Amino acid sequence: MKKTVLALSCAVFSMGFAGGALAKDKIIGVSWSNFQEERWKTDEAAMKAAIEAAGDSYISADAQSSASKQLTDVESLIAQGANALIILAQDSSAIGPAVEKAVNEGISVVGYDRLIENPDAFYLTFDNKEVGRMQARAVFEVQPEGNYAFIKGSSADPNADFLFSGQMEVLKDAIDSGKIKNVGEAYTDGWLPANAQKNMEQILTANNNEVDAVVASNDGTAGGVVAALSAQGLAGSVPVSGQDGDHAALNRVALGTQTVSVWKDARELGKAAAEIASALADGTAMADIPDAVKWSDGPQGVEMDAVFLKPLPITKDNLDQVIDAGWVSKDVACQGVEAGSVAACD
Repeated sequence: MKKTVLALSCAVFSMGFAGGALAKDKIIGVSWSNFQEERWKTDEAAMKAAIEAAGDSYISADAQSSASKQLTDVESLIAQGANALIILAQDSSAIGPAVEKAVNEGISVVGYDRLIENPDAFYLTFDNKEVGRMQARAVFEVQPEGNYAFIKGSSADPNADFLFSGQMEVLKDAIDSGKIKNVGEAYTDGWLPANAQKNMEQILTANNNEVDAVVASNDGTAGGVVAALSAQGLAGSVPVSGQDGDHAALNRVALGTQTVSVWKDARELGKAAAEIASALADGTAMADIPDAVKWSDGPQGVEMDAVFLKPLPITKDNLDQVIDAGWVSKDVACQGVEAGSVAACD
């Protein structure tokens, strides 16, 4: 049976495979970069449920934010007999040798959320440039001029640059005209909120707290940004973006300390990943995966087969959508919110 490696992401997607067409009793191994962020637990629950519902077995490993450990984890999952592997890459370049090993052993590879740029890899993700555009649009709508700071993701993750590219597409004209001034930008090592907070603190110090808007690339970094703003009495007066629909972030949106969280339904992404892994393990060609397109916009221009799922920006005005979808409870999203201030919380 053909083995498969799948590298991880986040999205809303339905494969449409006929359950009876796929062989059962496969072992699907998943290598996670870490569990520091709430959303990966959500991905895992959906993925595990879909794998087991199909009659397959789920095994996993947590790299604990270590690129070197993840290489060992992948080898271990293969040694345990995995017929397919799903990998959320800690470092998209460092994971290369493990991918090459898998390919050499006849294992198909799919880049999931974080690009693994290899022609033998299938890329499953949300449209990250569009996520960046959505973040910038939401912040720009609230604050169309002034000093902007950009708290980017990890430099080891191509998504950080895809997001920033999308943000710049929206803001370029305003920056070129002088309406917006970029007063600081920084990558966030490991996407860690603590590192984002330090970066934001440094930008605030360098600008005497004169920062009018912050485009942060995910909800974890947004949390660090809001903590830094809070320490200076600025939380709620400075618009901040994020993504992932983390429960704490959605509560910040309701409270007014975060402007937007671009929601990517990890439940659907996990389900899609499980179905793609199973199909590839059964010999389905990458080009025959439903909704697959040819894509070559990575840093090296490598042509790959890919599926891009659609995100949704969540603000105070449409907070009810994530509540009605069962993504977050009203009690959690609306904790501490003043009565009458947010329609979804009434």
